[in-house]
Amino acid sequence: MGIISRFADIMKSNINALLDKAEDPAKMVDQYLLDLREKLADVKKETAGVMAAEAAAKRDVEAAEEKVEKALKSAQNALKAGDEDAARKLIAEKQRYEQNLAERKKAYELASDNADKMRQMYDKLVGDIKELEDRKANIKAKTAAAKAQTKINEITSGMDSSESMEAFDRMEDKANAAFDKAMAEAELNVHKSDTDDLMDKYASDSAASVDDELAKMKAELGL
Repeated sequence: MGIISRFADIMKSNINALLDKAEDPAKMVDQYLLDLREKLADVKKETAGVMAAEAAAKRDVEAAEEKVEKALKSAQNALKAGDEDAARKLIAEKQRYEQNLAERKKAYELASDNADKMRQMYDKLVGDIKELEDRKANIKAKTAAAKAQTKINEITSGMDSSESMEAFDRMEDKANAAFDKAMAEAELNVHKSDTDDLMDKYASDSAASVDDELAKMKAELGL
């Protein structure tokens, strides 16, 4: 029976261990629930068959026990009646029934053990499904929150405010330096213009020669 051979794997399966290894628990819980329901359908069908076999084996044991008991009483009654030959035949028959009973008991023990395993599997799968159903919404909510937080972390990790401020400071320093340079050049230009004006005013001797010529003219005129 194939499903009985998978008994150990099913019984050892652990929901928490599977979810811990899952990259996406929300998807994992849906898939695991689907797998469990499929297994449960198979186990339910197999369990019904195994339990039927157990019941049949039990009836065989009871029937064999009745034959042993009947042969025993018949042999005893034959001895009481003084028919030793009949008693001997009945005892031989009883022994044959006892051998058959032993075989029936072994078959029943095996069927009973299989039925117990199937019931354990069925109960475990029902319990696992119920546990996952109860936890499904919580698992999905936490998974969604984790994804959202991860996305936020990725976005914020690429936004270093200190680097932005440093870059702004550097731009501001460059602007200040350019402004200071422009103002200095403007101031120098102002000084240059004043000096140029003075130089233009006094660079020529024309004013002095006019005065001299004026004085000479007055002297000539007797003024």
